[in-house]
Amino acid sequence: MARESDHIARVADSLLQIERELRRIGAWETEPPPADALQSTKPFAVDTLEFTQWLQFVFVSRMKVMIENGHPLPEVSGMAPMAEEHFRGRSEPGHSLVRELEEMDRLLSGQS
Repeated sequence: MARESDHIARVADSLLQIERELRRIGAWETEPPPADALQSTKPFAVDTLEFTQWLQFVFVSRMKVMIENGHPLPEVSGMAPMAEEHFRGRSEPGHSLVRELEEMDRLLSGQS
């Protein structure tokens, strides 16, 4: 049980670092997107949201609820490659955010 609580604490810490990086690069938004944009069934809501919006309003939001309510966490994650693609050719630096997402991918996939 202690091992599981350590894992959850590491996921929670990683989640805070992702939020911190979103804020640091100026991608944290104060207003949520329209409700229908959050209903996308496509991976990362690519048809309705920017990747950083998906991180904030879908991933971070849902993960906080899962952790706070003791729900099982996802067992697979592949966000870092999507982040790399999102930031390719853009002016805003996303390297630190990609590193944080790599850590979350490892944690959720049981590799760390």
